Amino acid sequence: MSFEELARLGAATVYEASGRRGLVDVEFKQLIPGSRACGPARIARCGQDDNLAVHAVMASLQPGEVLVLSMPSPAPVALLGDLLATQAQVRGAAAVLVDAAVRDSEELARMGLPVWARWVRSRGATKTDVGELDVPVVVGGCEIRPGDLVVLDADGVTVVASERAEDVLDASLEREVAEAAKRAQLQAGALSWELDGYA
Repeated sequence: MSFEELARLGAATVYEASGRRGLVDVEFKQLIPGSRACGPARIARCGQDDNLAVHAVMASLQPGEVLVLSMPSPAPVALLGDLLATQAQVRGAAAVLVDAAVRDSEELARMGLPVWARWVRSRGATKTDVGELDVPVVVGGCEIRPGDLVVLDADGVTVVASERAEDVLDASLEREVAEAAKRAQLQAGALSWELDGYA
């Protein structure tokens, strides 16, 4: 499975090619402009306004995984700062998706670890609720299960169910070829109104 190819193809293309499935329908801040990532989800479902589970999940985080951090109700509380991000980076995380806030945002951007977050806030989390690791979560109306592929770029986030990954990759590559051919026609003066049969 080529995670790099899905990252290159991007969240929008993968979403369309997958039959418009897997949309994380909420806006995230992309801390490093131009960054793209894809990898299987490693999930920490934190207690409300608590990030003890984020500390715990680092022990099981594997290279190439996308660390997904969530809470029962998204809130502008920082689940990730530069010290936790350092642990994720050392363990080879492909990216971090935070359905809450991050802080130390400038430091995070300088580190080069791709991070997407709902908010940037200084408000710190408590560390008293163990939360849950490697359980399904819902982010932006989309279920993310452990091992599902998470595709992130400037357009947002798309989730691909692990059992559909190869089929979605094939469909995404086919869509890329079709769009390249169509783009050439448009550059030659054709109109989508006519090409797509809207006329």
